[in-house]
Amino acid sequence: MNDYPQQRKIINDPVHGFIRIPTKLILKLINHPYFQRLRRIKQLGLTEFVYPGALHTRFHHAIGAMNLMRMALDTLRLKEHKISHKEYESALIAILLHDIGHGAFSHALECTILKDCHHEELSLLIMEKLNKEFDGQLKIAIEIFKGNYHRPFFHQLVSGQIDVDRMDYLQRDCFFTGVSEGTIGGERIIRMMNLKDNKLVIEEKGVYSIEHFLNARRMMYWQVYLHKTTVSTEQMLIQTIRRARFLVQNKNKLFSTPSLSIFLENEITLNQFENNKNILDYFIQLDDYDIWASIKVWTKNEDKILSSLSQMIVNRRLFKTHLTTEELDQNFKNEIKEKVKKHFEINDDELPFLVCEGQITNSAYALEKDEEISILKKNGEVINITNASDIPYIDSFSQAVTKNYFCYPKIK
Repeated sequence: MNDYPQQRKIINDPVHGFIRIPTKLILKLINHPYFQRLRRIKQLGLTEFVYPGALHTRFHHAIGAMNLMRMALDTLRLKEHKISHKEYESALIAILLHDIGHGAFSHALECTILKDCHHEELSLLIMEKLNKEFDGQLKIAIEIFKGNYHRPFFHQLVSGQIDVDRMDYLQRDCFFTGVSEGTIGGERIIRMMNLKDNKLVIEEKGVYSIEHFLNARRMMYWQVYLHKTTVSTEQMLIQTIRRARFLVQNKNKLFSTPSLSIFLENEITLNQFENNKNILDYFIQLDDYDIWASIKVWTKNEDKILSSLSQMIVNRRLFKTHLTTEELDQNFKNEIKEKVKKHFEINDDELPFLVCEGQITNSAYALEKDEEISILKKNGEVINITNASDIPYIDSFSQAVTKNYFCYPKIK
């Protein structure tokens, strides 16, 4: 039986060029409402407030990552590693659906709309629901996604130190933000991939490309993902949703879309998703448009904190943000807090909605045994990238860098 679509479907992607949809099952998954929802979720949340071109979506990223997975599997096949048709298709499905559990504004609201529930867990729930709908055809894809499949390199390609997920988002985010420091040689890294004992390794001649990849990832985190203005906008969005929930749960009438209302009215945990199928249905309907529609209405709300936050977001009047490895002077912070309280006529309990402080941490490379990047030497020996590289500071990529942030409204 011919498993290819009757008409070969092609997507013209600005990053990777023409991407072919290889099988009927994958085409059906892409056309499914659950996957089409990703068109309405920005890849980088509110990073467009810093880099205006960052308007790409989770849909773009998922299709791009699938294309890189295809390239990786084709490379391994050319190096005479046997990969069956079902394994091939399942690996493509695993990476295609790896982000299907993302909520509105991606990571920005992940721990705000939900409680102790990460997008990977929701991706798995949605994949399992799709598996039932497609009569068990996603079984191996789910095993790969969970890391339970007997050939671990498939999971490493989906979620690992040099997975195709990271390769696509670095290239894509670099392209749409214009931050050239994030450019990586993704295709070369893929061509250097090989297997040793069913685990992913990089051939020795690809060491320099890996070094560049790690450095590019570090640069993108500080210049894009953890840029101080990105931190500011995310904190404003988080506090807006927190304030809306506070009002709703204290019996205040508040406009919100039906799919957002249930998450404002309740503290939703993973157990509730598993025990009440209606909650997953509501979540699948929730996207960036629900948040924007609600925030636009909230600009006229009688609650001055909610309306002020909403107006600042809509009109891009962003929080002033200090981002530093050093602790800010406590007297300075106390002075700012008093000014904010006086300006907005609020009390100490309301202050955290408008003055935010905390920490962000980043490291480019995890040194855990199961996470390490393995280099295949010409003599067949496998060593860690830290032992293969001749860059003296390669170990520094594994060191977590922590910065303190302090955000507050600009007051004239």
